[in-house]
Amino acid sequence: MFELLRKNNIVAGVLAIIRIYLGYSWITGGWGKITGGGFDASGFLNGAIANSTGDHPAVQGWWAAFLENVALPNASLFSFLVMWGEVLVGIALIVGLFTNFAVLMGLVMNFSFVFSGTVSTNGQMILLGILVLVAGANAGKYGLDRYAMPYLKTLFAKRTNKEFQKPVEV
Repeated sequence: MFELLRKNNIVAGVLAIIRIYLGYSWITGGWGKITGGGFDASGFLNGAIANSTGDHPAVQGWWAAFLENVALPNASLFSFLVMWGEVLVGIALIVGLFTNFAVLMGLVMNFSFVFSGTVSTNGQMILLGILVLVAGANAGKYGLDRYAMPYLKTLFAKRTNKEFQKPVEV
């Protein structure tokens, strides 16, 4: 099954469609926050912290402690990271550049939203994101990864060989 997911050209085409769908979802969400007149995550963070108490808390205590002690005091930084992170992940997924890293960062955001008590489309995006991540390089085969990854691999190999060719001083 993994061989099919990682090497098949037809699967690569299906993965490209999934990747573009995820990218579109991310970029529209992020762009809406950027152009919406001042996105501020502090209300969301306060709501998540409030949902960490009671008989059946939607947010785990350890996550609420992180939100209260790290995220909330730095709400402007987290607002910036969410807005631009969503846009950059969306662009990278749509064009298929650094696909695995982009989908991994998207998964980090999705899980952060789920940990904060928001379901929405995050479950669906997590499932599709894991599929793209498991597919590895095949997910970016019909995108810019097709050109960027071999170039970077060659560049890295040249740099590594130069390091090993230097004489060792004793």
